[in-house]
Amino acid sequence: MEAIKSYTDIEQSKVLAKILPLESADMYYTPPLVKGHTVYIPHLKRRFPIDWDIEKAIPCWSLAALRNLLPPAIKPNKDSYLFESHNTFDNSWVYRYYNEDGASYLYCKNTNEVDACVAMIIKLHEQKLL
Repeated sequence: MEAIKSYTDIEQSKVLAKILPLESADMYYTPPLVKGHTVYIPHLKRRFPIDWDIEKAIPCWSLAALRNLLPPAIKPNKDSYLFESHNTFDNSWVYRYYNEDGASYLYCKNTNEVDACVAMIIKLHEQKLL
């Protein structure tokens, strides 16, 4: 059985670190202690890492932190709303924004909820809505 992903991986964390406020991260990765290893260790953020130096700590977001970053509505559609769902038929997670008429205008789907949420944050940033 595959483990459930509950926080961003290294690649996602590096991308999000460029577009999100670093203080919004609730976790961080530390690089491996032994050279040659590619395993990073995630930690809960109890203390703010030193200047988020990529050599010392890489910001990481839990699913809860990611979901808190998604706006419930997007301007200028103040009557828009965010809809999150899990489809048991194809085991997918969907993040979708609807406008006031009920038409879907932003949509991200993935088999992992963290990946779907990250995709929506990136899409919102690219469209300058976040």
